[in-house]
Amino acid sequence: MHIYFAGSIRGGREDAVLYARIITFLKTFGTVFTEHIGDSGLTEKGDEDLSDRQIYDRDMDWLMASEVIVAEVTTVSLGVGYEIGRAVAAGKRVICLYRRQPEKRLSAMIAGCPDVTLLQYLPEEIPETLADYLR
Repeated sequence: MHIYFAGSIRGGREDAVLYARIITFLKTFGTVFTEHIGDSGLTEKGDEDLSDRQIYDRDMDWLMASEVIVAEVTTVSLGVGYEIGRAVAAGKRVICLYRRQPEKRLSAMIAGCPDVTLLQYLPEEIPETLADYLR
């Protein structure tokens, strides 16, 4: 299975370690095109060796080649929201992971989308939360 993992880069990297854990788990189900999202060395500046256009073209190629998109949506990110919208429009299977936060609410455009599987989770529940949806 080809998997596209989406997580915040320019919107904030505070969850990079968590992204790495999710990606490690996802790799037990197939190829994760976007392993670099979990790299703790990747800063909010993103892939500095590539132009914005090169990043866009690469990521859209990976997104369209994927069977499933898994997006961690706790940290607000315009890019992740855009990727989810494109994946939904392309008829891709989209799973969004969200950690409940009493001071914040998830965007209604994600939480209310009938074409998105929304999974609320705690970090220690990642395998149990995702496993059934990836089989």
